[in-house]
Amino acid sequence: MSNLRRLDLNLLVTLDALLTEHNVTRVAEKFNFSQPSISVHLSKLRDIFDDPLLLPGPRGMLPTAKAEALREPLRQALNALEGVVAPTKPFEPATAQNDWTVSAADYGESTVVLPVLIGLRGVAPNTRLSVIELAPAKIAKQLEQGEIDIAFHVSDEAAPELHLKKLFSERYVLAGRRKHPQLSQALTPAQFCDLEHVIVSPNGGGFCGVTDEALAQAGLTRRVVLSVPHFLFVKSVLASTDLVAMLPLRLAIASPELQYIEPPMPIAGYEMSMLWHERSHRDPAHPWLRDFIVEQVQSAAHITAQNQ
Repeated sequence: MSNLRRLDLNLLVTLDALLTEHNVTRVAEKFNFSQPSISVHLSKLRDIFDDPLLLPGPRGMLPTAKAEALREPLRQALNALEGVVAPTKPFEPATAQNDWTVSAADYGESTVVLPVLIGLRGVAPNTRLSVIELAPAKIAKQLEQGEIDIAFHVSDEAAPELHLKKLFSERYVLAGRRKHPQLSQALTPAQFCDLEHVIVSPNGGGFCGVTDEALAQAGLTRRVVLSVPHFLFVKSVLASTDLVAMLPLRLAIASPELQYIEPPMPIAGYEMSMLWHERSHRDPAHPWLRDFIVEQVQSAAHITAQNQ
């Protein structure tokens, strides 16, 4: 360790060149140094290794046994260092073999992950994608520790220390089964409240959401008769009963078994965003994946807009 503290990396580079060229003059020319400068380097190296290293010979300098023993490990060490400080290679999706992990609720799976996956298989066929259930309270920690690469979540619940890219804005519509008798025309607030509603409660068991908050401001309440944790089950319930639900527009459009109308009062929507941590912000694969996600989601959003 004491020798390492005395060692200048440039001395090792000089030694590697001397062991290749066996000539001080040629090494000086190679590095655009003066011959005395290379001689000074050699003198320091001899002191550090306590060995002459290179001796005068009839056809240049001859390496000592110590120098010969250093040749291969020195080359390997310098190659490893060159790999560490070399510019990062650009990400090549066609040949990449990355494993990515993202977290999303079932809504994010349908509106973000699915369109991304379809395109990803074409441009990066050797990569793998793992989708885990979104745990809003754990997002920041999971990203910081590298347990996930990206989370898809609403913007207003994003931790301030995370990077955020808005993907799209979403709004709610009133959805029910095809040919639902109460969804053939616009409803009054009273008619809306009189219907039997399903609510999605991600935390489980809740019977109140943003719709109920809006109704409360107008002095109204609706009949919420079922609370479930996922949108996927809501769509099955709606398709087979006369229950209705406030669904994000993208889910309603993508569900041919359902029909939808505008609610009779304004209901606050939300922004869907992509979240990631600084630890992966500059990794070449990560910006590529983020850009690809934005591109695929924008393409899907364009199709959604055409279907509205």
